[in-house]
Amino acid sequence: MIPQAQIELAITTFVTFFVLIDAVAVAPIFAALTAGRPPGYARSMAFRSAIVAAVVLYVFALFGPWLLNHMGISLDAFRAAGGVLLFLIAIEMVFEKRQQRQKTRADQVLAESHTDGPPEDISVFPIGIPMIAGPGSIATAMLYMQNAGGDPVGVGIVVGSIALNLILAVLFFLAAGPLLRVMGENIAGAITRVFGVILAALAVQLIVDGLKGAFGL
Repeated sequence: MIPQAQIELAITTFVTFFVLIDAVAVAPIFAALTAGRPPGYARSMAFRSAIVAAVVLYVFALFGPWLLNHMGISLDAFRAAGGVLLFLIAIEMVFEKRQQRQKTRADQVLAESHTDGPPEDISVFPIGIPMIAGPGSIATAMLYMQNAGGDPVGVGIVVGSIALNLILAVLFFLAAGPLLRVMGENIAGAITRVFGVILAALAVQLIVDGLKGAFGL
């Protein structure tokens, strides 16, 4: 029987990355950047952006804790700092500031591309980085890996949660066009706001846990 603590860790880790990557909100931007391109272009960009994000997230997840230890940064301090960062991202999600910034980046890339030339590679920027592997998801990967403390089960949960969310992101991207027509921008915006509230609650809990640990409460 799987221990309750591991089940809770798996759920919390998956939900946190799902909210931070926010593929539901990124999918319409991906659809706009790949519209009017050859049939295989969107599929190629979806898979390549996921690979780019995976490399970034796993590098920081695996080597981030080592870096923190050598910099003398405690887990409690990093947990509290990560909570503050996630809370700021949550506020942006609730008030749709994050989506506006992402759309602005996408519009800039779209304006710079030439429709009569070869399709531009958007897998690294802006889709792979920073829309999928952004500051929040990178910090969270480091935080959860640090929390795992070398425990094989904990490490496996973190690695698996990242992989599962990247697979979901690819599926959302590939279904972006039809999905956007069914959901509409208003429904997608409402879902993102709900994700923001959930992320805010998780962020506050991280801050509280970090402060408790730092001050021995």
